[in-house]
Amino acid sequence: MRTPTLDDLRRYAIARSLFTPTTLRRAIGRLGFVQADPIRAPARAQDLTLRHRVAAYRAGDLERRYPKLGIEEDFFVNYGFMGADLHALMHPRTARAAWTPARQLQAQAVLAFVQAQGAAHPRTVDAQFAHGKTRNWFGGSSNASTQLLDAMHYRGMLRVARRDSGVRVYAARDTHGEPPDALRARQRMNALVDAIVHKYAPLPASSLAGLITMLRFGAPQWAADRRRAFDDARQRLAHARVDGVDWYWPADENPMSRRHRADERARLLAPFDPIVWDRRRFELFWHWAYRFEAYTPAPKRRLGYYAMPLLWDGRVVGWGNLRVDAGRLVSEFGYVGAKPRGAAFARALEEELAAMTEFLSVGSRPRM
Repeated sequence: MRTPTLDDLRRYAIARSLFTPTTLRRAIGRLGFVQADPIRAPARAQDLTLRHRVAAYRAGDLERRYPKLGIEEDFFVNYGFMGADLHALMHPRTARAAWTPARQLQAQAVLAFVQAQGAAHPRTVDAQFAHGKTRNWFGGSSNASTQLLDAMHYRGMLRVARRDSGVRVYAARDTHGEPPDALRARQRMNALVDAIVHKYAPLPASSLAGLITMLRFGAPQWAADRRRAFDDARQRLAHARVDGVDWYWPADENPMSRRHRADERARLLAPFDPIVWDRRRFELFWHWAYRFEAYTPAPKRRLGYYAMPLLWDGRVVGWGNLRVDAGRLVSEFGYVGAKPRGAAFARALEEELAAMTEFLSVGSRPRM
């Protein structure tokens, strides 16, 4: 078999991620993990990711349908949504910081209360226990009850049952029949790495190593096994050296398949979409630097507050900034080099904006 080219890998990356739109449950299963983000500009990242992969998807469908999907919210390499099988691989989770005996007693009291309630909003827990205020990680003030619930969720004592207006409502997590060593740590770590590769392949070696390091969020109890997990992955995954870079992908997939062909659809991709998530790979594929600038001071932004990469004909040709103003979608675009010319691109962009207005259930306003 010949060595794939960078063009082969680029087509492969797009085709394997942008599969034919399917049901919400199946799409999450295909992706394995959907990263979440609370910023809504013009919709949350999880919705913007799923709109390309779920038939007739509308903003908010994931939150509305979550209780019946059999999925979980939790940390993996980032925080997001995942199937029960992936979630189970990381639990029982041992947090890096141990609780004091007093904190353990607090958690047990809250757990008993949530079990009695069936599901509890943080406001209800705070009213019951009056834990007071505490300093959060970015220097502000938060309800101590909210922080405790978050910590209990992270440790696997609670799960997210649903969201009410975006706020997590918790239920006790059923741990019956979950033996702590049903799989050895090495097997679990290898399975977690496989989930990473399934989501983000093909991956440069440095990106694969970085993502395995990020498993410290989802599986801190196996931090010492990350180096071995990387070595195991390099042994079992398919790989090739392309233009001086080592690339990895699932052993049963062929990056050079003729099925990996670009279409002429235009797609605005979320900043955390699997096609653009890896900024290192992004620059190798498209030869320009994309940066998420929502937390960058406005005078220093080059692309915009929530610039979404614009994919067309197998290339990321620019970016779009979209907002909803008075019930209408307003869009602004920038391009890498010259704006693509011709009727095909113009038509594809108009169709993508029409799809976006339908997804958001709003009208549209001419581009600025």
